Amino acid sequence: MILQALSEAAGISGQEEAVRQIILEAIAGHVEDIRIDPMGNILALKKGTEGDKRPKVMLAAHMDEVGFMVSSVDGNGLIRVVNVGGIDARILPGLRVRIGENKVPGVFIWPPIHVNRDQNVVDLKNLRIDIGASSKEAAQGRVKPGDMVVFDSRFMEIGDKVLRGKAFDDRVGCSLLVDIVQGGPYPADILVAFTVQEEIGLRGAKVAAQRLQPDVALILEGTTANDIPDPNATPDDLMQPNPTCKLGAGPALTVMDRSMIVDPRLLRFLRGIGDKHNIVYQLKTARGGGTDGGSIHLSNTGVPSAVISMPCRYIHSPSAYLNKDDYGATLALA
Repeated sequence: MILQALSEAAGISGQEEAVRQIILEAIAGHVEDIRIDPMGNILALKKGTEGDKRPKVMLAAHMDEVGFMVSSVDGNGLIRVVNVGGIDARILPGLRVRIGENKVPGVFIWPPIHVNRDQNVVDLKNLRIDIGASSKEAAQGRVKPGDMVVFDSRFMEIGDKVLRGKAFDDRVGCSLLVDIVQGGPYPADILVAFTVQEEIGLRGAKVAAQRLQPDVALILEGTTANDIPDPNATPDDLMQPNPTCKLGAGPALTVMDRSMIVDPRLLRFLRGIGDKHNIVYQLKTARGGGTDGGSIHLSNTGVPSAVISMPCRYIHSPSAYLNKDDYGATLALA
């Protein structure tokens, strides 16, 4: 598992270079025909062992993470940013970030009351990043518009079962795909795709699928585990949460999301493998969100596609949680 290195690397959509380098080093010697396409996807082939007319199975995981981009610098040296991907601005005040290639440290702050009188509303346009600069000129010597901004977060183990870190969506999928590539051999040809720009519109996967032309596709993802108690419930409220999926209950097999309906044949196949080999799994039926499968299943003349996801609490934050047992079960099922 190379999840720690992947989680701590910086790589928002469109700036995945650091993540790409880690993956290239990890898969070297385990695949052939490694290519970096014009979008920045890593494409490779792991040849199968069964006959001359082997099925071509695309395995995809996206390298990019949500984050921010510097848009401008105020006269007082505070940094304005725009989001890259979906982030809940309510979690941001007080969080640490790193900016640009030099990893300039900063903290999200509220602006003064006279420029933001409605302090109950958290909106990214009302937030700034403080890097300790006292003027625009001082700040511009350290950061510039277009610089990448990522959460400043340290990967760590929480107890015996839980891992914490940033960018588990989808560095956990990348870590799983690396483990698969390093294993084998497999009967089918594995068309490997580490994709870019998923968080801003499933862009890299569309190009990758057109290039690889798979027979079927399997997407490895990190997904929301909304299995914590309702913060608005009273202590005597017996209502149970209705989670998208739960930590510790195995990988989540998508039935349908906002971007696609999973091919029923592949879903039955994956459930059959899980049942036969006693691999615990759960079904994801909530229709929110989407994955690279949304682009892949519509590519070429259509590609039967399925999604296996790792449940993650606090996704798209600097401190996502995942369960190590879920990781092992996901790897076994994939």
